[in-house]
Amino acid sequence: MVHDVRNLFVKYLPQSPAGRIGCVAFLAAALLVWVDLRLAVIPLGVFMLLCMAAPFIPTCSFFLPVISRGTCGRKAVALTFDDGPDPLTTPELLRLLKKHRVSGTFFVTGHRVVRYPQLTKEIMAQGHSVANHSFHHDRWGAFRSTPTMQHEIEATQRALKSLGVVALAYRPPMGITSPRLRRVMQTEGMFVVNFSCRAWDGGNRRIRNLSRRILKRVRANDILLLHDNLAEPSLLSRWAGEVDLILKGIPEKGLEILPLADLIGRPVMIATGGHDEIHGGPNSEHPPTAGPDTKTFRPTNPKDH
Repeated sequence: MVHDVRNLFVKYLPQSPAGRIGCVAFLAAALLVWVDLRLAVIPLGVFMLLCMAAPFIPTCSFFLPVISRGTCGRKAVALTFDDGPDPLTTPELLRLLKKHRVSGTFFVTGHRVVRYPQLTKEIMAQGHSVANHSFHHDRWGAFRSTPTMQHEIEATQRALKSLGVVALAYRPPMGITSPRLRRVMQTEGMFVVNFSCRAWDGGNRRIRNLSRRILKRVRANDILLLHDNLAEPSLLSRWAGEVDLILKGIPEKGLEILPLADLIGRPVMIATGGHDEIHGGPNSEHPPTAGPDTKTFRPTNPKDH
């Protein structure tokens, strides 16, 4: 009997920490009402503060599971690049990654995949992985309706499928999460990957001392956040120099640079059997879909060759 009650309780208990903490808060409030009505506000107030703060903490798994650090047990980190592909910065990033013989993961925005399909193909051709970063990079996307959020993610999935890949990992714009994102991830069969080390570069708007800020913070099992775009094109050589220093400095700190999939112990994308051409210009909102046949893709580590 006790076993059956326990199973029933576990079955209907909310799966997220937010849900469980919410249940405890409401239960505590209900009990405190009998002592003093004013005391009942305390647990509810704490719960509301947690709900307000949690979306803006990229490493927080309050509403849904969020991967922000590696689990491989090695002194290693992974490189991730947001907001591309970009015809100015992506070729330079690929050159630097090849120079240092390391792999990265590009969290791409769907409208840029549609606009620059060849760049996206080149990223994968050079052994790097790609993942979903929404279609329009709406910084408040986590607070939109569930259908809007799902459309943003699905549109990018279609864009990537047309190039022969299914993204498994998703990074919300700005790393902001919400309760609705949990439902969308479950529907899409995806998971959230955020980051644990960043330079607060404002999307490469603040590149001065970028390398020093990263190298000062980086630790084993960190997922690094960098950006694959540039607000001011004239700063390309300066930005490239900072990235070069990062790629050089990480091994000097005794850390290995691994593909994201190796660091977290699970694939971040699946390669399909073929790819279609993207039809539609830069403003296309509905990229075509690709065939269903898929196979697991693990990015190559250039140091293995």
